[in-house]
Amino acid sequence: MDNYIWLIPVLPLAGFIINGLGRNTLSKGIIGFLGSFLILASFGLSIAAFLQVKSSGKIEVEIFEWFAVGNLKIPFAFLIDQLSSIMLLIITGVGFLIHLYSVGYMKDDEGFGKFFAYLNLFVFFMLLLVMGSNYVIMFIGWEGVGLCSYLLIGFWYSNPDYADAAKKAFIMNRIGDLGFIIGIFLLINFFGSTNFNDIFPNAGGSNHTNVPYVLITLLLFVGAVGKSAQLPLFTWLPDAMAGPTPVSALIHAATMVTAGIYMIARSNVLFTLAPDTQHVIAIVGLATALLGALIALTQTDIKKVLAYSTVSQLGYMFLGLGVGAYTGAFFHVLTHAFFKALLFLGAGSVIHAVSGEQDMRKMGGLKGKLKITFATMLIGTLAISGIPPFAGFFSKDEILAAVFAQSPAMYTIGVITAMFTSFYMFRMLYLTFYGKFRGTHEQEHHLHESPSTMTIPLIVLAILSVVGGFIGLPESLGGHHWLHEFLGPVFHKSATMVTTPELSNHTEWMLMGISVACAVVALFYAYSKYVTKADIPVSDTEERPALVDLSYHKFYIDELYDNIIRKPLDALSVLFYKVIDKLGIDGIVNGLGKGSIEASKGLRLLQTGNVGFYIFMMVLGIISILLCIVIK
Repeated sequence: MDNYIWLIPVLPLAGFIINGLGRNTLSKGIIGFLGSFLILASFGLSIAAFLQVKSSGKIEVEIFEWFAVGNLKIPFAFLIDQLSSIMLLIITGVGFLIHLYSVGYMKDDEGFGKFFAYLNLFVFFMLLLVMGSNYVIMFIGWEGVGLCSYLLIGFWYSNPDYADAAKKAFIMNRIGDLGFIIGIFLLINFFGSTNFNDIFPNAGGSNHTNVPYVLITLLLFVGAVGKSAQLPLFTWLPDAMAGPTPVSALIHAATMVTAGIYMIARSNVLFTLAPDTQHVIAIVGLATALLGALIALTQTDIKKVLAYSTVSQLGYMFLGLGVGAYTGAFFHVLTHAFFKALLFLGAGSVIHAVSGEQDMRKMGGLKGKLKITFATMLIGTLAISGIPPFAGFFSKDEILAAVFAQSPAMYTIGVITAMFTSFYMFRMLYLTFYGKFRGTHEQEHHLHESPSTMTIPLIVLAILSVVGGFIGLPESLGGHHWLHEFLGPVFHKSATMVTTPELSNHTEWMLMGISVACAVVALFYAYSKYVTKADIPVSDTEERPALVDLSYHKFYIDELYDNIIRKPLDALSVLFYKVIDKLGIDGIVNGLGKGSIEASKGLRLLQTGNVGFYIFMMVLGIISILLCIVIK
């Protein structure tokens, strides 16, 4: 019955191998078909796994025993339960739509085959990450998506800036990964296992009262901070826009950045046992959400707006995790996958139409030319802004309600951040699609809607962004929150450990009303500013108000890191090179060599070629030996 489970990750891996080896021989049509079809087939198997979990409970499949060291056994095994089954649907479903979109978007690129091979490999590693039944298998997938992000962000590596962005993503993720792997070692030390089924049921029991849960969870959280772009390791994610737009959609919506959320949600029992860690997660998440929103307010690159929006939305998810709203945080992962993939692919459609231009100051007036793109991006904007009944409204308000139950002060900051979200998203929409076209005549002449391979994924994602939120319809609105009920077995133990104040229906309605009112006010203010008054952002050479300039330059965080981390390390490396390496190590090695050469210059004078001299030296040597024997 479970024999098909191993095929879910193997099919994308097969796509990577076939397209990778045949990238220069297979036609683009075959490569695009294979790359997309194999992900679609994996999606079909993921649906089967989801239905089986829904009817019969979790699925455990051990492929083989990987290795054993003493009492530690690490099986290569998969665990498909309620949490991972939904993640499989997100990864393969949204991943397939991104692959389909890429067929049209990348059709003229010389690296078409290599691009699809990398995409397939990315999906393979992400599937491995969520399917693993232990932390070691998860870590393999974790590192694999880091590798693939490096390959895809730097896909156009001939551009030095893009290559630097890829290296930046790779290095910053390694910082977080160090914390993650140390956390795994501590789990092995205290639990003697990395298997979820060995750790979670026993966590908090009488046999493990000495476990430093705060230390372990903080280290795991460090890993999540790097992978899911939280303060202070968030600056790699906006730079990841260097990759082709489908890569941005895949990283930001369906795969990599959600890995940290998934890992904490999977480890919910451990984090619930460490309330101090949860406070840290909530504070970091809230700060990241606010900072990402503040930066997004003034960006002029359409993809950078969406990138900082992702940073902010991930902050919301961590805020939910920090207050113990695991279902709400995961619900936002689900809805965010729909509307953020839609927005990135929509942005790609716009960029495709305006001949590669990404500056919104050079767009405008596109809604008449790109009707499907505009309609779908409008839906995505409404969804991310939390306007009912779109998907983002339900998931974001569930997080905010849980935050309000624990800290009204944090809730207030969260609502203000939600208002900023509505403003910068509608600002993006208005600058791109409303008013007059501000690009060149050549761009205006070539404006056209994208091909069906690009618009069909937009339409599907738009539909999901409309209806996706209803799987979490709260009881206060007449629903029964199917998602909360479905994920109950995964989060049950954590739910019994925490007593969160229950909110009345009246309070929930009030909180929803406040959130929606703030979003609507921001929506109309953006309309007044950018459509009615046509207040187009200034060029880079003109002056801005101090706070606006601070936001536009991303609060100079990259420059700060450059001055306090990179430059001192560069200076230290130069010191090591000149003093320790050249004068020390090289000096000793070269000195020994020069000493040998100089000594040989004197000794070679003894090699005269005169036989009589050699006999004389031999006799002298014999006499010396005899004298030594006599004296001794």
